[in-house]
Amino acid sequence: MSKTVKYAIDLANLPPLTDKQKADLAALAQMPDEQIDYSDIPPTPDEFWNNATRGRFYKPVKQATTVRVDADVLAWLKGQGKGYQTRINAILREAMLQALQRSDHGPV
Repeated sequence: MSKTVKYAIDLANLPPLTDKQKADLAALAQMPDEQIDYSDIPPTPDEFWNNATRGRFYKPVKQATTVRVDADVLAWLKGQGKGYQTRINAILREAMLQALQRSDHGPV
């Protein structure tokens, strides 16, 4: 039994802000950048980002699907051992990321 709790948020019908939330947002909007306290956030030099990877801890939700694959392709994938569906996903993800990089679009 999974203890994961999922909530669906309809971004088109968000609950209205409370008066306190509105006041907090208005105060933040009026605050000059110089008054923002960054003391709890250490500066990150450019070198920090050299080996950064996007989505390292991102675990997308899996969705069951039916896909028709050529028999020889499926045999090749299964012939590499356990986890052929994971390999299919990895191959498709790599193709997706390359296509997104070529088209200069962000993630979907």
